[in-house]
Amino acid sequence: MTYLTTSDGTEIYYKDWGPKDAQPIVFHHGWPLSSDDWDAQMLFFLANGHRVVAHDRRGHGRSSQTDIGHDMDHYAADASAVAEHLDLRNAVHIGHSTGGGEVARYVAQYGQPQGRVAKAVLVSAVPPLMLKTDANPDGTPIEVFDGFRSALAANRAEFFQAVASGPFYGFNRPGAAVSEAVIRNWWRQGMMGSALAHYEGIRAFSETDQTADLNAIIVPTLVMQGDDDQVVPYRDAALKQIELLKNGTLKIYPGYPHGMLTTHADVINPDLLAFVRA
Repeated sequence: MTYLTTSDGTEIYYKDWGPKDAQPIVFHHGWPLSSDDWDAQMLFFLANGHRVVAHDRRGHGRSSQTDIGHDMDHYAADASAVAEHLDLRNAVHIGHSTGGGEVARYVAQYGQPQGRVAKAVLVSAVPPLMLKTDANPDGTPIEVFDGFRSALAANRAEFFQAVASGPFYGFNRPGAAVSEAVIRNWWRQGMMGSALAHYEGIRAFSETDQTADLNAIIVPTLVMQGDDDQVVPYRDAALKQIELLKNGTLKIYPGYPHGMLTTHADVINPDLLAFVRA
């Protein structure tokens, strides 16, 4: 198993597959999952000749269950540690949900200044800000996120089962093709990680204002989201991202859920490849 140790002693697990001289595609997973959530994309890009890299965020998956650093600044710094450790250059960074926030901060604060990033992709991503505030009146009320914290603290296993079997993949929609295997895999990934990291991660993905990160990104950036996303409303995410990005392209998928990378990989993967190779 491959690990690196960050400056604060956290061990970060990562995968690095494929030819080391090929263009790297770097994947950043969502809350509360792991790099395993990118299986379909990593195998697809590997088959198309790319080097593929993904890590488990601190406190998630196989990385250290540390009690510090569960915030977007540390997430981005850890992503940078992976990129520097592997000396990734001309890389395309793809982030889903919370991983999209990680990508935005990494690209703005590390990847671009270091000249390591060629392009970025934000998939159903949380920026610029999920939380409802005076400056963001259309956001999600704090009571919703407090409810997440209460449910996680009371019975994390039950809460994760409800998320995976309901809004994440749109399995609560009438006529949805429900996959028990997908639900179990989501639950498996979540339960591998630390309850503390997941609890504190709710604040990281909901209360971090990333307006400045999006404004700072100048590399070509693809924004992808389903219009039936019940986790991150696309009007508060994708539509605002494209307004703030200097070099963004928007693609909205009618009827697709938050977890569309899994439920509609047959459509999303070729679209990702087309953007990477454009």
